[in-house]
Amino acid sequence: MKIGILTHQYINNYGAFLQAWALREAIAELFPNDEVQIIDYVNLKHFIINAGGWFRFYKNRESFKDWMEKIKLPRTFAKARNQEMVLSKRCFNAKQINVLDFDCIIVGSDEVWNYKDTKGNAALKFGEGLTCKNLIAYAPSVGKTAADESVPEYVIRGIKKFKKISARDDLTEQLVCNITGTAPERVLDPTFLAEFPRAELAAKKKPYILFYYCENLPHNILNRIFSYAKEHGLAVYGAGECDKRYSEITVNLMPFEWVEMFRNAEFVFTGTFHGAVFSILNRRQFKVYLTNESRIKKVTALLEELGIQNREIDSKFEFDLESMKNEINYDAVYRVINEKRQSSKQYLKDAIGMAKQ
Repeated sequence: MKIGILTHQYINNYGAFLQAWALREAIAELFPNDEVQIIDYVNLKHFIINAGGWFRFYKNRESFKDWMEKIKLPRTFAKARNQEMVLSKRCFNAKQINVLDFDCIIVGSDEVWNYKDTKGNAALKFGEGLTCKNLIAYAPSVGKTAADESVPEYVIRGIKKFKKISARDDLTEQLVCNITGTAPERVLDPTFLAEFPRAELAAKKKPYILFYYCENLPHNILNRIFSYAKEHGLAVYGAGECDKRYSEITVNLMPFEWVEMFRNAEFVFTGTFHGAVFSILNRRQFKVYLTNESRIKKVTALLEELGIQNREIDSKFEFDLESMKNEINYDAVYRVINEKRQSSKQYLKDAIGMAKQ
């Protein structure tokens, strides 16, 4: 059988890359005798806006040297896709996907169902124009779109076409339930389903604190963290992001190098869903500072589902690595993850197996 994955693999974003790679790995492991490809569909508008964003210069945060490294990222991601992803022929519309003649198409993960995202929304992610009879949704997200908002007809029509649907967050579950009358199965993000290769890091071998897009963290808290790092001989790095205060420039990373940054961190600060995910996957102690509405909903749902409380930074936050090194009981967390990992893989096995019949 020929299995395709329809997602946001073309976006220059570490979470988008790694969830696509991991989902293909998980399916290929479950169905070793089948052909499993990531459909190399590119939404040109989304791609251009995303790629262009890396060329913005933030003078208050970045040095010229930072920026010169950052603008290499679109090329770095293109190289990683060519080297690490099993891709189909390039496609720009549903007709070209149909020509590839997939027996089964899995849509997900990421915000592939965020129909209010004007740059990234594509009706074909809801099956519009696809002739494949076996459409399966694995952990799609609607972002911050509320289920009680006005829903386009193509979304309603599309969701009803899917043979099997799962969700990774509350809002997606609510939308599907409202349209179909049935609650979708809850599954883990694909990044929980695969083992990621090890990579060598160019950063100096020194204990470090890691940041990944912890935007708008109050300056007084940032100053305390940097002061603590200096007093305790710790470096401060960004995982694929820039800041003049970081110890080294670690913005231009290949995706598996990015994962390695989390593996080796003493502590992580993040404001994103996949920043939290890769902290958890690598059993790192971490804190989140969430200001983006979509991220608040996604990260909060994830932490509640895994029983990880009190990760939010408040105005009274004081950083002390020694007292915080055992705040998260990862033995308890992984009992939940292992159970959900098995049920998530079983969902894929059953859903794709049904398409084979």
